Amino acid sequence: MYSSDSVVKKTSVREEVQHMNNGFTRNFRPLEILSEDQIETIHHGTLKVLQEVGVRIMHDGALKIFEQHDCTVDFDKKCVCIPPHVVDECVRRTPSSFRVKARESKNDLLIGGDRVYFRNFPGMDTADLDTWERRAPTRKEYYDFITVLDALPNVHALSGHPYFGFEGIPEVMKISEGEAAKVRNSSKIQIVTHSKDSEIFSIRIVKATGGEAFGVSHPSSPLSYSNEAVEALLRFAKAGFPIHVGSGLIMGKSGPATIAGSTVSNDAEVLALVVLIQLAHPGTRLVVNDYVHAHDSRSGVPTFGDIASSLHAAAFHQLFRWYGIPSCTSLSGVSSSERIDFQLAYEKTIPALLAALAGSNIVDLHSSINAELKAHPVQAIIDDDIAGMIGRCLEGVAVNEDTLALDIIAKVGHLPGHFLHESHTKKWDNQEQYIPQVAERLSYSDWLASGKRSVLECAKEKHDEILATHKTTPLTSEQETEIEAILKEQAVYYSKQNILT
Repeated sequence: MYSSDSVVKKTSVREEVQHMNNGFTRNFRPLEILSEDQIETIHHGTLKVLQEVGVRIMHDGALKIFEQHDCTVDFDKKCVCIPPHVVDECVRRTPSSFRVKARESKNDLLIGGDRVYFRNFPGMDTADLDTWERRAPTRKEYYDFITVLDALPNVHALSGHPYFGFEGIPEVMKISEGEAAKVRNSSKIQIVTHSKDSEIFSIRIVKATGGEAFGVSHPSSPLSYSNEAVEALLRFAKAGFPIHVGSGLIMGKSGPATIAGSTVSNDAEVLALVVLIQLAHPGTRLVVNDYVHAHDSRSGVPTFGDIASSLHAAAFHQLFRWYGIPSCTSLSGVSSSERIDFQLAYEKTIPALLAALAGSNIVDLHSSINAELKAHPVQAIIDDDIAGMIGRCLEGVAVNEDTLALDIIAKVGHLPGHFLHESHTKKWDNQEQYIPQVAERLSYSDWLASGKRSVLECAKEKHDEILATHKTTPLTSEQETEIEAILKEQAVYYSKQNILT
């Protein structure tokens, strides 16, 4: 049905790389952990699930859309079975690449193909960097976090939150107040989440800036979709926003324990939403997200940064390259560690690198300390170096007359000759290397003289420097006025429902 190069067979935008954020480009064939036969086996398993088991959708309007397009719908059970030819057609309708407009064109993104971007992952609370205990962030900490993310060169887009709200904000206003904070302190593209109709107002906030955002909607595993999630999905699509859909099943709990089985279940959940979007609004821009994770059988606690989830993600990205649909991964920058330590480093780096190598177009990496529980801008600064190193890896090895350096090798000859002062060395040193922002690379004596600084101490200093010097492009007074009016209108909306608490 599809092929590994199906991405080039579908409609795509021309790759306009000027006046936009270019991110990183993978210059070699992506990692493939599945054979062609294995991909087709997983795909046919997915089609069998969609046609015979179906998916539960608690939204009557969506069920009617499916019914109108040759799907079998049981309105009593809220279940729809989707035939293979409908899946096939909707996959082919989905753009394989597309541009997303930021409020400043320099931050526009071109999603798809071999282009890779990095994004922050949110945390519910902030972390005390001395005790590692959690607490709610203040408004200033929330806004400062966004300023740091705006300044970091390898953060190409913002997630739905840096934190899940801040002190003094009613629960129902947290999402939209967060959207307002993000557009005020950054011109980078963001994700817009939803809760209790908040997307109605968040969409207007983003549109007030003249840019776009990713609307996000996820199923409730296994194979189910709430009325709220579907309603938000349809609102985002109607607004013309690109859509971010994905599954967050837990292997062995809300999905099969096996990597292959969880891939089938995850694939079915994601493709069901792909079908719905393309039936309702053909040609809608989509990114599919992998948020599948495992659990520790000893405790039952979900695990993050584990290798099974990373293997699943690699299979997921390979599968969706086969479909020709851009993909991203949210678990790549997530760890089970409670503090900034060695565990955090390897549980972030290995999954993020595997995801980028396997074909993910967006990799969530920055900020998270303990899954979705804690995040901190200092960790985002450290993660920016990880992103830079992964990005340099993706660029690969340039082999041409200049990089072969045959003339320079001949010129220098043998000892005591050296390359230090050659113009070729000066030209290529910083191009071939990635120079980290905060990693210590001093001689031992210089390190002693510096006070034996750790990477955490360097990152703290960088954090303070950013807040002292970085200037975000401000909104216009007209945009500020409109956003304030939207937030006030939203507060009245919730007040009338007696849920403004």
